[in-house]
Order: sequence, then structure tokens, then C-alpha cells
Amino acid sequence: MNTDLFIENLFSTLVSGDRNAPRTLVEAAFENGISADVVARDVFWPTINNITNLYRNDQITRLAQQYATRSLSALIANVQTKYEISESKNRTICLFCGPNELDDLAARLTADILEADGYTVFFGGGNIAQDDILEEIHNRRPDIMLMFSPGGSDGPVIRHLIDHIREINAFPEMQIVVGGGVFNRAPGLAEEIGADLWASDPEELLEELENNKDIRADLDARTVGRGKVRAA
Repeated sequence: MNTDLFIENLFSTLVSGDRNAPRTLVEAAFENGISADVVARDVFWPTINNITNLYRNDQITRLAQQYATRSLSALIANVQTKYEISESKNRTICLFCGPNELDDLAARLTADILEADGYTVFFGGGNIAQDDILEEIHNRRPDIMLMFSPGGSDGPVIRHLIDHIREINAFPEMQIVVGGGVFNRAPGLAEEIGADLWASDPEELLEELENNKDIRADLDARTVGRGKVRAA
């Protein structure tokens, strides 16, 4: 598969508002033996990034962004049923994201990829009050609290949430993981606010979760960067 050409063609059809053309492209990929996992990671994820960046830079209209978001949302929902599901990892994730449609779309794709990899995911989306997040974590007792694809305004909220959890030593066994969204646009923010792990995209997220199950942030330094020693 020529991934760049696929992405280019898919993007063109998405922003055009033609609802049938994107479905036809994706169905053709499946007929040619391309797996749902590859389509999700190598095509849908960069396409979401393209739409997000172009819209943020006023290079596509609001209408084009909404055409693309809605059609891509339908494609993601359809592809979710085609994943090959891995054996359960017996690890639970509570996932929250930023407030807008593109944040939600990126996080929803991430939730699907995590589930296919064997995680149990509770996806709450965006615009969730801190008290509600804390109550849900208290009730679910997840292995991981994941803030993926948050918006720019979410940074201080996430920082305050992490501070609160650390200060009262709540859920000491739970990993706090962040990534995508504002964390991709602000290098160093994740380590600054004391996240245990962070990742820029779903593929990196899977690797971090698999390889660093016991990693915890250095609370004294409040910074744990790649290439530095992480406190276990």
C-alpha cells in the first residue's frame, strides 16, 4: 500500500463532503488485504493530525473540517468491528480527552486500538469535571488513568488533577499517562506536570504501556524524561 497516496486521496474525499467516496477507499484497502490495525494507525491517525493542523492554521474551512470529522468518525466506528482482538492483558484504562470533536475523534481511535490490544477501556471523552473523574477512578480502580488528545485549555486542569492525586497519595498503584493533543504541541509539559508515561501517538502509547508497567514519576524532581532515569 502506498500510504502517502492513500492518505492524500482519503483526505481529499473527506473534506469534499462526499460520504460515499471515503467508504469506497477504505473498503478497497480491506479487499486488498490491508488490516484494520494498519488502516487505523497508518492512515486514520495521520489523517486526524492533518485535519487538526490544517484547521488550527486556518488552511481549511470550518465546513471542510466538519465534513471530514463526521465522515471519519463513521469510518472509525466501522473499522472498529474489524480489528483482530488480542488476548486480554487484564489491565483497565479510564480514558479522557479534550473538549472538541477532533480531540474526541483522536481519543476514540486510540480507545479502539487499546481495546484491540487487550486492554479494557472506559472512554469518558471530554468536558468531564475533575470531581467526576476522581469519583470514576475511585469506583473503577483502573490500572491506568489516560489523558489522551487533550485540548490546550486542559493542561492546567490535568496538572491540578495530578497534583491532587499525588498530594493525598490516592491510587498509588495507578499509572497516570498522557499524550497527544497539547502534549505534542508543548514538549516537556508531560514530564513537568508529573505524568508517569507519555506518548505522541497510539503506536508509541502501546509500546510505553507494554514496556513500562512499573514506571512511576520522580515526584521530587517532577520531571522524568526519555533518556533519564525513571523512578520505579
